[in-house]
Amino acid sequence: MSDSETPVFWFPGDDPEMEQAAARARQTFRFFWRELAWEQRRIIPGLELAAVKAAFFDPPEIQSQTPETPHVEHMWLMDVDFDGRHLYGTLINSPHSLQTYAEGDQVTIPGMQISDWMYVISGNVYGGFTVDMLRSRMQPGERKQHDQAWGFDFGEVGMVNLVPPEFFSDSPARKKSFFSFLGTPKPVAQDYAKVAATEHPMSVNMRKSLDETLASNPGMVHEKDERGFTFLHQLALAGSWDGVDICLKHGADPQQTTPNGMTPLALAKSLNWTRVMERLQ
Repeated sequence: MSDSETPVFWFPGDDPEMEQAAARARQTFRFFWRELAWEQRRIIPGLELAAVKAAFFDPPEIQSQTPETPHVEHMWLMDVDFDGRHLYGTLINSPHSLQTYAEGDQVTIPGMQISDWMYVISGNVYGGFTVDMLRSRMQPGERKQHDQAWGFDFGEVGMVNLVPPEFFSDSPARKKSFFSFLGTPKPVAQDYAKVAATEHPMSVNMRKSLDETLASNPGMVHEKDERGFTFLHQLALAGSWDGVDICLKHGADPQQTTPNGMTPLALAKSLNWTRVMERLQ
């Protein structure tokens, strides 16, 4: 699906199922950001898509001029960044009725203004809570057409996975074979508590090399990226207990603030990374 074809959604405030789906997306946004943060460190990209959906509004003076048109549109962003307070991205939709936004705009929104998120690895979608709700209301033929338009596998309706099965060292789902008629295991909903309690594999694998790098180059622990974030800031926001532990071991300052005034602990709190918060405290 091309960017211009990516759908724009309206849903009324009195749609409790859709509001609940959006709330679940906000509650789990940290897993999207964690994956995106590690994607930025990969030599070979692993994500085919990473996007966030958010609510956009015209200012009141514009709304008053067109009271009969919808004043809220939920649209997708790509090239996403997050600093603990605000989310930044490129709007990939053309609004239907909003007058102050256009496709391609660089936008900044409060982090909790999002209504959905999703990323794609090997054609499989992770996240997509409101998309799953919309798919649940489609007839089978409509759902198939929807999925083909996106070109990704959204999985079973009602089951929104946060991470790939390999995250837990599980075997990936097997493709259908000649003997599929004998029956395949029924899909099982992912255990979100297990996801939250499990360190990202890249965090675990990075521990030794980060330790060796900082031991050989002590000054690196104090260096900042283009946003003014040290390694400790970056890894705290990404929920990396191993990374935070190694940075503290090598003298990283847990009281140093980012340009927007957030300490590593505040960054971890912004996404509720409990284990990281405990380590920083």
